[in-house]
Amino acid sequence: MDRPCPDFTHETAALARGHVCIAGVDEVGRGPLAGPVTAAAVVLGQVIPAGLRDSKTLTPAARTRLAAEIMASADVYIAHATVAEIDTLNILRASHLAMERAVAGLRCPPDFVLADGHLLPAGLLCGAAAIVKGDALCLSIAAASIVAKVARDAIMVDLAQQHPGYGWEVNAGYPTPGHLTALLNLGVTAWHRRSFRPVHNLLYQDKNLTP
Repeated sequence: MDRPCPDFTHETAALARGHVCIAGVDEVGRGPLAGPVTAAAVVLGQVIPAGLRDSKTLTPAARTRLAAEIMASADVYIAHATVAEIDTLNILRASHLAMERAVAGLRCPPDFVLADGHLLPAGLLCGAAAIVKGDALCLSIAAASIVAKVARDAIMVDLAQQHPGYGWEVNAGYPTPGHLTALLNLGVTAWHRRSFRPVHNLLYQDKNLTP
């Protein structure tokens, strides 16, 4: 069964309520054992790239092409939360921090934000709505999901050159069998999230994380 294509319904409703600058925001990288969490905020322009949809449904080549088109036609800002922030704050709060930074970096300060997920980042300075599966339903969020995914994948490819053997160029830091085996054989890098169970357990094998 085909997935639904995102549309402009949520943006149109916000415009009808009097909002002028509407941003979509999404993050990528909650699940990996390594690397930052990355968010993108997008205010779409009048030209919406053809084929824009949830980044998870696109090939890498299509994501790269669409990300370039979005960057050329929209107001876009990419932001991150670091591994240290993830370990200090927890992954949900760090993800929201990255989203807040992305929204704050836009040239057009938005007066309404459409955010992927079921919880809104607490630090947004304008009205907002959380949309579950927003990247599959809302064009602005879909655009943000594509830009964030391409940006974070590029970071992990670069980090893979600095730390070969973990397969980050293909697994983006997610806990694949190859990545987990490399953790055992090569050890923990500065880019690994120490608050995540497989990394924590490897570092402190005589201790257990509290559930």
